[in-house]
Amino acid sequence: MFSLRGCGRWVAASLIKQHLPSARFSGDGAAPWTPHFDVVVIGGGHAGTEAAAAAARCGSRTLLLTHRVDTIGQMSCNPSFGGIGKGHLMREVDALDGLCSRICDQSGVHYKVLNRRKGPAVWGLRAQIDRKLYKQNMQKEILNTPLLTVQEGAVEDLILAEPEPERAGKYRVRGVVLVDGSTVYADSVVLTTGTFLRGVVVIGLETHPAGRLGDQPSVGLAQTLEKLGFVVGRLKTGTPPRIAKESINFSILNKQTPDDPSTPFSFINETVWIKPEDQLPCHLTHTNPRVDEIILENLHLNCHVKETTRGPRYCPSIESKVLRFPNRLHQVWLEPEGMDSDVIYPQGLSVTLPAELQEKMITCIRGLEKAKMIQPGYGVQYDYLDPRQITPSLETHLVQRLFFAGQINGTTGYEEAAAQGVIAGINASLRVRCEPPFVVSRTEGYIGVLIDDLTTQGTSEPYRMFTSRAEFRLSLRPDNADSRLTFRGYKEAGCVSQQRYERASWMKSSLEEGISVLKSIEFSSSKWKSLIPEASISIAKSAPLRALDVLKYEEIDMQLLAKAVPEALKKYSKCRELAERLKIEATYEAVLLHQQEEMKEVQRDEALRLPEDLDYLTLRDVSLSCEVREKLHFSRPQTIGAASRIPGVTPAAIVNLLRYVKTTQQRQAATTRSPQTDQHLCDTDKLERQL
Repeated sequence: MFSLRGCGRWVAASLIKQHLPSARFSGDGAAPWTPHFDVVVIGGGHAGTEAAAAAARCGSRTLLLTHRVDTIGQMSCNPSFGGIGKGHLMREVDALDGLCSRICDQSGVHYKVLNRRKGPAVWGLRAQIDRKLYKQNMQKEILNTPLLTVQEGAVEDLILAEPEPERAGKYRVRGVVLVDGSTVYADSVVLTTGTFLRGVVVIGLETHPAGRLGDQPSVGLAQTLEKLGFVVGRLKTGTPPRIAKESINFSILNKQTPDDPSTPFSFINETVWIKPEDQLPCHLTHTNPRVDEIILENLHLNCHVKETTRGPRYCPSIESKVLRFPNRLHQVWLEPEGMDSDVIYPQGLSVTLPAELQEKMITCIRGLEKAKMIQPGYGVQYDYLDPRQITPSLETHLVQRLFFAGQINGTTGYEEAAAQGVIAGINASLRVRCEPPFVVSRTEGYIGVLIDDLTTQGTSEPYRMFTSRAEFRLSLRPDNADSRLTFRGYKEAGCVSQQRYERASWMKSSLEEGISVLKSIEFSSSKWKSLIPEASISIAKSAPLRALDVLKYEEIDMQLLAKAVPEALKKYSKCRELAERLKIEATYEAVLLHQQEEMKEVQRDEALRLPEDLDYLTLRDVSLSCEVREKLHFSRPQTIGAASRIPGVTPAAIVNLLRYVKTTQQRQAATTRSPQTDQHLCDTDKLERQL
């Protein structure tokens, strides 16, 4: 067992022990005792809290290491959760019994579903969140989670051992070394370091080391990862200035009110904690040509913008927007930070100009003419690890039992971090138990799309989730995340509570029963028209219509249908969630049949696994170009489907890989023949012919 420290030399673990206080090892009266956990999670942000809680729910004794306990659950940037694509991730995290959705339902101040003008498959659940309340509720949850211990401390190094011979990887992680020299041993380690790896905060031309404003960066750990051989990149992000609420003239601005009724994020909540009439409004204003002038005249005072480091494409700074889209007005949403907060967050105004110029720019904006800046906006530059170095379970290729989650993988956003956190925590626990990994595919969830994109394509800019990234978004809807993931989480990972499992089971059986009843009720179009006069049903139709067909009409819902056919349908209209989900199922019935066939094709590709120990650089039995070999060697795809999505891997290369898999399977089948083996070979033959 060894540790990588200082100038990159290997140092025996016995040398580390001399820094420990005099204690005892279990069963060794002369040796100091060192704490040991099943799983250690480093970082108390949105990925870290989800990872630690998930590992503990799976039954692992878990330690969460964070710089400061009082920053657990801190929303470092925007005071909101959800949105288009991001809301889908939150529902899926919740389906796996994650925390953030439940905490948002207890902490929001403004709930709204975005994209309502489009179909329910792309609706985006979103909420403005009370920063203080969210942090309080998250800390209460984390500090009271069974099997989860929280400790303050900064990690400086990793403890490594020889790898498990039957698995890929050069090393195996055995624990961590803290900055004070003490050690903690663990069977799995999850890194969720956010923007702290060699983080630098930038305002104007001034820079200073920090993971976020007021917190020190993690330098030693970043150096350790680099020396181990991980490919390290550099990204940047930013945050807007904060404005005093009483200094804003809201009366002349466009007011946005919350939804009534509010839609909760969590499947186990029927309502949110606060009534719509008690929620806070948001307001909309815009930039103007004077803002552009101030930015363009002072670019020489802004080193963050001049940096070649890539920033977020889909949440850019105001400087980037002015440079990319000149002579345009840009939206600025004024968002409340809490029920009793005097701070307003100007969404869309991320800026890194010197503080005095930020204040000058703000007062040029309508409604902000007399605004007082409480805190300047700033940029953060930080290290990330190329995500092609991790598997779909988020375990690294290089170091066994080491998992990465969150911004360390090149993503941006609380929701993306939480989604990776819950998967990393589950798999870190499963790894301890020597059980198969819990992997979500592209056909099962947005979490699968997120992780597959990262592990096969990598990223050179902060990755953000959108519905457009999912090929099967009509099937991967916010309303059905529980039916897609809760049962798997309960049976395969043990991360889902009995209460949630029973509720998901009730909803599943109720939906199936409701759809069956709706299909069984048939009337002529004229009778339906007489029963529901407001329906735009053409009486010219000769064929009878099922109740499910009538429910597809935009103006029809379960309440109207239940009034028309009360004896059969009344009970399905009583539960609002059930009624809404029946409506959505009816809406997509026809197109889902076609999409299911497409999904099966992808699933067949995913079923064709590539050998884990395949050495693409030296493989002689496959005709592959040097470029393809290098790409496959770096990404190490686990299936033919994943290999086909790697940029630069040609269809010809996929065919050759398929032939290799087929030949390997035939050799194995020669000794152990079974119906399952025959079917697998049949699937391989079929896919090869298609290509």
